[in-house]
Amino acid sequence: MTSGDAGRIVVGIDGSGAAEAAVAWALDEAQRRGSRLELVHVWQFPGVAMAAYGHTKVPVVTADDLHKAADQFMTEALAATREQSEGVEVTGTVERGHSADALVAAAKGADLLVVGSRGLGGFAGMLLGSVSSHVVQHATCPVVVVRSLEG
Repeated sequence: MTSGDAGRIVVGIDGSGAAEAAVAWALDEAQRRGSRLELVHVWQFPGVAMAAYGHTKVPVVTADDLHKAADQFMTEALAATREQSEGVEVTGTVERGHSADALVAAAKGADLLVVGSRGLGGFAGMLLGSVSSHVVQHATCPVVVVRSLEG
């Protein structure tokens, strides 16, 4: 298989232990298949409710700040993944939006979508997070959900 006809594996990353386990699993699978690996990080402007509270100053975070942080996160994730890639082509994409929808869109035409079982949000006791549950139900390619060894 030449690099031009190599398959594509997409993996969602968010810095959680489960996402790190998903990257490790996806990298191993990409090596076995001779596939390319695409890391996808999705950021979203958080909803914030404000109320008057004396003279307290609230730091202002702009969409630009969040996008720069997401780009920096991706740069570091790409460097770390490429160190272990052993010949696998690794690329990265940063998207703004809802994680589940963005991952489903990024995986269109992919051979496989890999996500961690639990990301950084939500309830720690749940075995399957809302993003992993959504992509399992809506992705147009096979999905692998990887559980972190952290528990």
